[in-house]
Amino acid sequence: MSWSIYALVAVPALAALLAVTAGWRLAQAATLVAGLASFGLATALALDVRHGRVVIAAAGWLRVDPLGAVFLLATGLLYAIAGAFSVGYLKADQRRPGFLAFARRYFVFLNLFGATLLLVPVAADFGTLWVALELTTIVSAMLVAIDRTDAALEASWKYVLIASCGLGIALLAIVILYATGTSVLGGAYLPRFERFLAHGHGLSRDAVRLSFALAVVGFGTKVGLVPMHTWLPDAHSEAPAPVSALLSGSLLAAAFYAVLRFFQVAVASGQRSFAEHVLIAFGAISLVVAALFVVRQSNYKRLLAYSSIEHMGIIALGIGFGAPLAVAGALLHVITHAAAKGLAFLGSGSLLRGYDTKEVDGIVDAARAMPFTGTMFFAAALALSGLPLSGVFRSEFQIVVGGFAHAQYVGVALMLVLVNLAFFGIIWHAGRMVLGRLQAAPGPGGRPLAAATARERSAWMVVGMLGCLIVSVGLGVHVPGALSALLRSAGHGLGAPS
Repeated sequence: MSWSIYALVAVPALAALLAVTAGWRLAQAATLVAGLASFGLATALALDVRHGRVVIAAAGWLRVDPLGAVFLLATGLLYAIAGAFSVGYLKADQRRPGFLAFARRYFVFLNLFGATLLLVPVAADFGTLWVALELTTIVSAMLVAIDRTDAALEASWKYVLIASCGLGIALLAIVILYATGTSVLGGAYLPRFERFLAHGHGLSRDAVRLSFALAVVGFGTKVGLVPMHTWLPDAHSEAPAPVSALLSGSLLAAAFYAVLRFFQVAVASGQRSFAEHVLIAFGAISLVVAALFVVRQSNYKRLLAYSSIEHMGIIALGIGFGAPLAVAGALLHVITHAAAKGLAFLGSGSLLRGYDTKEVDGIVDAARAMPFTGTMFFAAALALSGLPLSGVFRSEFQIVVGGFAHAQYVGVALMLVLVNLAFFGIIWHAGRMVLGRLQAAPGPGGRPLAAATARERSAWMVVGMLGCLIVSVGLGVHVPGALSALLRSAGHGLGAPS
């Protein structure tokens, strides 16, 4: 299966190259094919490694193990769906000046973004991992600013500045880990993951602690953990909807994957308790801030951005609780959050096309004006709130039960309170948008309500949202045996008992 790893990165890169040289219609077709092929390859690799096998390629520079496969599935899913949704999403821009150049540029960077995101979980060493995440920053910043509005350019610049500072701290974490590794691995070596895990007992405990703390702060900047999160609401709200879906469901998770590689080293060196406490602290703080901001948001894309921070905090708590069930729940949450948040951001893009506003107060009666979008956007809100029959409910339930099993009563209680607070905020705002009745008079501040003219813009957009909805509800009803095996193997790789 080593050829699958090459193809996984090469296919979206070739689609990007084709978008440079071909017309925009051929570019969107190539993006569709690349997305579906990447998801298929990610699924095949996940099935191959689900029982703990490791697939190696490029003389050991690239590898896929169960932990990496979990994140490949989330990225492959969203990349495929974002490609389909983009076909309909760009139709509304066809009459804008310079549309052909804009569409070509969009598909080039969208495919490059997919390639770099897929490279992250297949990197075999900390250096390649860092380079891959830096590449995601460069490419995604271009997508955030692609509309070239003042707000988009400001959000992109803020993102690049803060993320680059965070990755600088992450690079320092790698340098410290490399330096302490010289005592057991020699003066010059490749910082491969398996080498650190095999010789973890010989690493300096203080150095491992320092490197892990710096990694959480550095890579946590891209994860969106509080207080390193300040770029995230602006970038998510200004990026095109398919890009926002990838940013939230895939990019944040990819950065968290880097943190988990440091977590593995901490466990191997006997510092599991320290690493878990660090994750619990950052996860709890992120939940507190995100829940409070969710309640008071008036921009629905920023609302979803703060929800992303909340869910990254939940994943951090799940890993920090340490119980096998909680760890498996946190890893499942990577996929369930990707599906639910992908649905929410795609729904927000469809609403933006229909109503031409990002303000909650500017959207009303979406269930009747845009029945497919309105219904699925509200379903996304219910899923993100953790209601039963959603995949998010299953993964959060596992985290809570696992936390109780390891006597993490304070952390679980805090999580439950804050998740319910965020639930109130999301459902309140989404309910007003989807179920609220159209008024004859203008809305607040004299803004006219656009529900009378809002309509579905493209079947492609509906198909994209439907794909996310099927995955979200499907994982809530049943987790396939192969996926369960993969999650158990990945959890074992993080030090959780089998």
